[in-house]
Amino acid sequence: MNILLIGASGFIGSHICDELLSAGHTVKPISRRNGINFCDMSIPSDWFKFLKGIDAVINAVGIIGESHTQRFETIHARAPIALFKACQEAGIRRVIQISAIGTEEGAFSPYHRSKLKADQFLRSLDIDWIILRPSVVYGNGGSSTSLLMQLSRLKFIPVINRGHQFFQPIHISDLASVAFNALLSSEIKQTIDVVGPQTITFAELLQTMRTAQGLQPAPLISVPRELVLAGLYVGNFLHPLLHPDNLRMLEASYVADVAPTVKLLGRTPKSLTTNLFTKKMLINGESS
Repeated sequence: MNILLIGASGFIGSHICDELLSAGHTVKPISRRNGINFCDMSIPSDWFKFLKGIDAVINAVGIIGESHTQRFETIHARAPIALFKACQEAGIRRVIQISAIGTEEGAFSPYHRSKLKADQFLRSLDIDWIILRPSVVYGNGGSSTSLLMQLSRLKFIPVINRGHQFFQPIHISDLASVAFNALLSSEIKQTIDVVGPQTITFAELLQTMRTAQGLQPAPLISVPRELVLAGLYVGNFLHPLLHPDNLRMLEASYVADVAPTVKLLGRTPKSLTTNLFTKKMLINGESS
């Protein structure tokens, strides 16, 4: 198959690209690294030249925080909606959208609300769409993984509410395989929360990361929520992940049934173990 992969140089996109290439598919990559500015891709005609000879489209572009040039509304909504319109007009049937768990009506964050606009528009089209909504994704090249690995190295780990925020992390290799399988799935027009098999706490994740780095478990230090939020308002100027909304999303404790992931993956996703974390994860390599 000839596949147009949007966000091909990002953390998720690059792993999906490797999966597709290893299976013998041809990938046309679209990303900032390929010289494509998504701010200039807001109408269907902007996409037509990229869709010639394409059999399927995977949209894996995304940002976790905004900058002066990268805005949620543009990257998550306007550009993908234009892409999906172009796919319908060009007769491309299979479109895979990488969204995020928690992207639903009533979402509080601009991140989720912008993703929701694209998801809802795609659902309105008469094409063979599948929307994948991954939980926290970890693995080599992920900026969130890198940041958490560094946090886990502190002698005292700062947490709020004893670190009892729950989630189901999914390894990047499993998410890439799910996206690959979605290309050929006969069960179309479905939205799947892609989650790992374990529901763990934030504190448990950080301690697992410490163990993977050869460190003993560290004491947790309780920090008032208001103090953490204040620190994030300042930290956001240093790193897009250090945004108050990301703390609120962590606190929301998004969890889901793992069965749909197992069905599409064809096996149980990897359990979170220390051997899945390496020193390479301390290096921030994420882009889109």
